[in-house]
Amino acid sequence: MTGADVNSSVADPHRKDQVADAPLDLDFNVKRIEEVTLDGPPALMARDLMSPYVWREADGRWGMMVRAVVPQGETLTDTGVIWAGWSEDGRHFTMLDTPSIAPGPGEHDAGGVEDPTVVRTDDGYIVYYSGVLADHAHGELSYAAGPSIDRLEKSGVALASSKSEGNTKEATVDRTADGRWRLFYEYAADEASRIGLAIGEDVAGPWTEQPTPFMPREKSWDDWHLSTGPLLTDDKSCPVMFYNGATRDARWRIGWVAFDEHYTRVVARGIEPLILPPPADDRGATDIAFAASVVVAEDGIWLYYSLEDRRLSRALIRRS
Repeated sequence: MTGADVNSSVADPHRKDQVADAPLDLDFNVKRIEEVTLDGPPALMARDLMSPYVWREADGRWGMMVRAVVPQGETLTDTGVIWAGWSEDGRHFTMLDTPSIAPGPGEHDAGGVEDPTVVRTDDGYIVYYSGVLADHAHGELSYAAGPSIDRLEKSGVALASSKSEGNTKEATVDRTADGRWRLFYEYAADEASRIGLAIGEDVAGPWTEQPTPFMPREKSWDDWHLSTGPLLTDDKSCPVMFYNGATRDARWRIGWVAFDEHYTRVVARGIEPLILPPPADDRGATDIAFAASVVVAEDGIWLYYSLEDRRLSRALIRRS
């Protein structure tokens, strides 16, 4: 069990790492971990896999969009291609023959497309993704839309980067009781990753920036980098984000943070990581567990994540 950090005093609005006073008893633990496998064309299977965004359709099928990347050590042609597919059990996916979103031809994503987030609408799908410039180093949060996952058209930049919030990416969205949308995203600042928040009238914006929702904690596993993760919203009065945090040397783990219903304050935050990567024999090896999506199913809460930026897993989570 991870434990929760609940502050006994009113949170200072200038110290977003604090937790507002709330009589909340909340915790999560992991019941089971499973490998997630894909079956697809050779062009996909030759790549490493990251950022598995998984959702359920009305007919019970499990959908997935995933970022496929050039394996480490090979010549970098792009930072990612987004593939989609379907599953009957949420664990074994059959992927489409061609990518759903590929780099270019526009300049804003000529270098790669990364980290899909899928929003199901009455008209089909909106997919947020990170579009990377040809330099493979800079990018902005973009989106595509269409009636099906194999008929998406790019719609341009969803949230532009600025001098203070560079490289906007890793979208997570939710619609609250007031009818407006909350967009969480990762951005770069002070040589670190941070989590930003914006509010929009529609799923595609336009967006109004909000104060930083929470910050790294000193002397902790998440003391330097923070990145957005998926939202658990089965209890709309207390949404939970399974976020990604890291030390300065980028050893990423998955934790959780709970908000009030309008995402205006943090009401609880796990003290220890919920999921860590398996120990590696080589201390210099990639040391990353990175959450991408969460699905509430008949048998529980499934959290999907990537390990070592190359393979996929899911964990059955219990709330207590």
